[in-house]
Amino acid sequence: MQVEIIIIITVVLTAISFGAGWLVNSRIGRNKIATAEERAKQILADADRDAVNIKKEKLLEVKDEWYKKKQEVEQDINQKRSKLQAFERQLGSREENLERRVELMDRKEKELNHQRRELDEKVKHLDEKNAMVQKLVQEENQRLERVSGMTRDEAKKMLMANLVSDARSEVAQTIKEIRDNAKLEAKKEAQKVIVQAIQRVASDYSVESTVSVLNLGSDEVKGRIIGKEGRNIRSFEGSTGVDVIVDDTPEAVILSSFDPLRREVARIALERLVADGRIHPARIEEIIEKVRKDIDEEILHIGENALSELGLHGGEEEVLRHIGLMKYRWSYGQNLLAHSIEVAHLTGLMAAELGIDISLAKRAGLLHDIGKTMNKNVEGPHALIGHDFLKKLREHPIVVNAVGSHHEDIPMEHPIAALVQSADAISGARPGARRESVEIYAKRLEKLENLAKSFNGVEKTYAIQAGREIRVIVEHEKIDDAMADMLANDIATKIQSDMEYPGQVKVTVIRERRSVAYAR
Repeated sequence: MQVEIIIIITVVLTAISFGAGWLVNSRIGRNKIATAEERAKQILADADRDAVNIKKEKLLEVKDEWYKKKQEVEQDINQKRSKLQAFERQLGSREENLERRVELMDRKEKELNHQRRELDEKVKHLDEKNAMVQKLVQEENQRLERVSGMTRDEAKKMLMANLVSDARSEVAQTIKEIRDNAKLEAKKEAQKVIVQAIQRVASDYSVESTVSVLNLGSDEVKGRIIGKEGRNIRSFEGSTGVDVIVDDTPEAVILSSFDPLRREVARIALERLVADGRIHPARIEEIIEKVRKDIDEEILHIGENALSELGLHGGEEEVLRHIGLMKYRWSYGQNLLAHSIEVAHLTGLMAAELGIDISLAKRAGLLHDIGKTMNKNVEGPHALIGHDFLKKLREHPIVVNAVGSHHEDIPMEHPIAALVQSADAISGARPGARRESVEIYAKRLEKLENLAKSFNGVEKTYAIQAGREIRVIVEHEKIDDAMADMLANDIATKIQSDMEYPGQVKVTVIRERRSVAYAR
């Protein structure tokens, strides 16, 4: 019973508590809702005010931007309008100019048409007169043919022949007078300069052979030179390119080669091997290599000494080397270095007489044949080879031109070139300076005589003074005195262009008339 009462009381109290809580919560909720509604209304009111403000600001910004764009567009339109107006003004002026030109062209066209009509009338009138003149000329020619007994073509040929003959005679006489005057003015001074140079420079010449003789201490050395089964001599010949001749000549061997440089290397190497006493293939190659290095150094010293002898200084090492190589080159039996030094002296002396740069003249004379020292694989005339070689090494342009033009392969650009050519001819023309084989000599003389005989009016030719002069006898009825002078010049020009020869060739044309009668 008590339990039931307690349960009932508990249930009642619980219901009372739930009701009281519900009432309290309902009041609090209504208060919160009211507060939230008021706050929401406030937020909406603030948002409306902010939106209005933002809208006003954006409208202002849009208006400003629109105003700026409007100003830019107006400026662009104004600029384009001003350009269009300028173009309109230009077009207007051009139209006016075109109208004036059209009017001018119309006037000129009318004038040209008028002139064309007048010209056509004049041409027609001239054609009529020309026809009349042709008719008169034809009648006159027929009358002349009847009187002279010659046709028109025959008379024309006769007249042309007479005119050509008279013109050739006048030309020949004029050329003779010009040459005579030039000779009278230049002969004395040229002779003075050349003779003084020749008198002050006189070199001795010796003919170079193709063999060198090496004296030995005894004939026993020959066996060691040959070696077992000839291996030493074969090794020596293979390394030097020189033939070693071991014959019955007592205490001597002969070294044979057409290359003087190889022969000199072989001579020095063999001397050192004989002095050393150790002769075997390995030692032979070692000595030959050392000798070649020594010869290379000696070649540079020779080039420096040549410059020093001439009072010249400076120059590329390659140039000095090729100057030194001249000592081991020969041309027609004449040593190339001795010839070049002599040419340098002659050129310098003539340059001094004429007041030209002596140093440049000597340098050009020394280097004029440097092309002959180049490798045989380089093709072309030695003058052009030397010209290209010195040009690459930036030698003085006057020296380069003198080297390239001393055989007239290129035009001469300075008086020094002519002096080098003259000095080269003087040096090569000395008696005994150069030699050539009898067969080549005979062919050169024969070619010289045949070349002179190829001209009309030549009767006989004689090459004299070892081919340095040719005398030409002409037919006196075909060649007169004036034409004889022209013929000599033509033959000399032909010889220069078609032949190669040392020095110079004098051409003498002889014309004589012989009257013969017999007393019976």
